[in-house]
Amino acid sequence: MPVHALRPLPPGAARSAICLDITRLVSRAGLGPPTGIDRVEIAYLRHFLGSEMPCWGIARVGGGQALLDRAGLSAVAACLADPALLGPEDWRAFVSRRLPPDRRRAEADLRRRALALVTGRSLDRALARHLPRGTVYVNVGHSNLGAPLLAALRRVPGLAIAVMIHDTIPLDHPAFQRPGMAERFAAMLTRVGRTADLAICNSEETRARLVHHLGRLGARLPPVIVAHLGLDLAPQAASTPPAALRPDHPAFLCLGTIEPRKNHALLLDVWERLAQTMPHAALPHLHVAGRRGWCNEAVFARIAAVQAAGLPVFEHPALPDAELAGLLQGCRALLMPSRAEGFGLPAIEAAAAGVPLVSADLPVWREVLGDWPIRLDPDDTEGWAATIRRLAEAPPAPRRPRPVPGWEAHFARVLPRLLAPQPEAAACG
Repeated sequence: MPVHALRPLPPGAARSAICLDITRLVSRAGLGPPTGIDRVEIAYLRHFLGSEMPCWGIARVGGGQALLDRAGLSAVAACLADPALLGPEDWRAFVSRRLPPDRRRAEADLRRRALALVTGRSLDRALARHLPRGTVYVNVGHSNLGAPLLAALRRVPGLAIAVMIHDTIPLDHPAFQRPGMAERFAAMLTRVGRTADLAICNSEETRARLVHHLGRLGARLPPVIVAHLGLDLAPQAASTPPAALRPDHPAFLCLGTIEPRKNHALLLDVWERLAQTMPHAALPHLHVAGRRGWCNEAVFARIAAVQAAGLPVFEHPALPDAELAGLLQGCRALLMPSRAEGFGLPAIEAAAAGVPLVSADLPVWREVLGDWPIRLDPDDTEGWAATIRRLAEAPPAPRRPRPVPGWEAHFARVLPRLLAPQPEAAACG
């Protein structure tokens, strides 16, 4: 991750150093293209490494919590961006055979570069020894928020804790989760409420849901700031659409993990309906880009079935960013019939590229995108089929990119609050 000219601290900053938790990025090593939350952690890592403020990193690995100074954090960031730079496995990695190879090597690199590798009751003493007074621990990955680390952080004199909450979907829609996920998420949210000095929410909708659930749980409500997530709007290398994308044929894209709340079943219903009403040669192509998730075996079986029946449905589980960009730009619209989203970065990416968005009517997209999406009921198969057919049969419309949030605006809003003295939080009734 290249670092350019270092950014100055915001005027009047009272706190002087950052400790960024990168557990999520380490845990995702070797698992394919980054998810939405991964991209947020990457953006924070790049920003802090590009700042003049002192910064450290921390991650949970085999053997405990690994604490990194700026040099170690920068080296690990480069290795996570390019797995070819990862070093060899160490003895702990050798006995952790259940982990993917790149993650074993990434954890070994952290252990080699760590200022300290500690666990248990010595953790707070190690943190206090290495981190300057006034450090802010920042966690934007929904990971490594267990009771032992948060309690140790709370015992470090002068240290503040800031946690980003991306969504409360496990509590809003427990039926879409793995067994036990709602209970684990509620416990995590309660711990964050009890210990955090600042909660960062990606939308007003997320803030409202956070307040609701902490109140329902009888938990403390920390101070909250809302800052929309950004996109990396810097010029990228030329996009290269996958071979399955035919430039002379209308195509549509559904982007995101294939999990129940994304409602891929509706799109399969739509394509079966279109196959009943259109000549086969005229059927638009559906590209489903994203890894397979959980609790969705019926949808996985249906994808195989419609493909076996000859419907033009293409699954792309691990496209690199350049091919994903090419696929988005080459499609008539992005389709997102999701029943719930935290922020929905693919929708924001579509707006930035001027690609039409056909979506369910979700509060977060009303907040961020206004009237940009074509909004449809996520259960209205006929409405979705008619809209997709209309877009497929019409000449491609000129692309008119929409202004969307950028990371500079996000950090301009977050950093002054992050680095200011933290007020006491109120109990959430």
